[in-house]
Amino acid sequence: MLAEERRNRLLDMVRSRRFASLPDLAEALQVSESTVRRDIEQLEEQGAAQRIHGGVLYCGASPKLPHFDLQQPEHRNEKRAIAEKAVELIENGDTILLDGGSTTYEIARLLVGRPLHVVTNSLPVANLFAADPSSDLVVVGGNVCPRTGVAQGPVADTMIASLRVRKTILSVASISEEGFFNNNLLLAQTERAMMKAADTVIVVADSSKFGHQSLTHLCELSAVEYLVVDSGIPENWRNKVLAAGVKLLVAEPTEKP
Repeated sequence: MLAEERRNRLLDMVRSRRFASLPDLAEALQVSESTVRRDIEQLEEQGAAQRIHGGVLYCGASPKLPHFDLQQPEHRNEKRAIAEKAVELIENGDTILLDGGSTTYEIARLLVGRPLHVVTNSLPVANLFAADPSSDLVVVGGNVCPRTGVAQGPVADTMIASLRVRKTILSVASISEEGFFNNNLLLAQTERAMMKAADTVIVVADSSKFGHQSLTHLCELSAVEYLVVDSGIPENWRNKVLAAGVKLLVAEPTEKP
């Protein structure tokens, strides 16, 4: 059986069952569990499935979003390392609000299968949790950007203003001495509403974001509690972040392809 045919059969099995264990899939496909794991990794890259404890969960087909598809591969190792560090801040039972950044998406992938209350304005993130029986999902509505699949604007802002969450996790486009920036005016306003809704605000950003400004100013450095970055952050920026009173978490790059 060709690898593509095997993965299609695997996906059909997971789709029909919603959840399947690794031993069951290996037996049905007459391959080793290590082969099944490699196939699942390919399906995870497509956003169609997510491996969780004990097996694999069907996530549905991800919408094709040009900007999101272009952003996701950039600095992937750093983003995955940041995600692994950031999830250490999330406790089972937390109510969390996730935006639609590519690093936030990597965090969401790691949180599938955990008992959480998840709020998001991102269609790709929501798609990961839609079939997850372990979590409760709330999807924020509004004007959906066709490039990113993210809801933003006044409808989204009003809905978020009515919510309260324990932690908000945000991605940003750039970081300068003035604070955090994004490239979308409507999204920045929506992200400010996300910050107001949370007890704790966590920003995740790879080291390429430092020392730059973007279209619109989101907030000052001191407006967030945590900043999670990769080990490429320059030493002078470590000092600036700490001087602003922000808790800095530095992640080592992962070796995953």
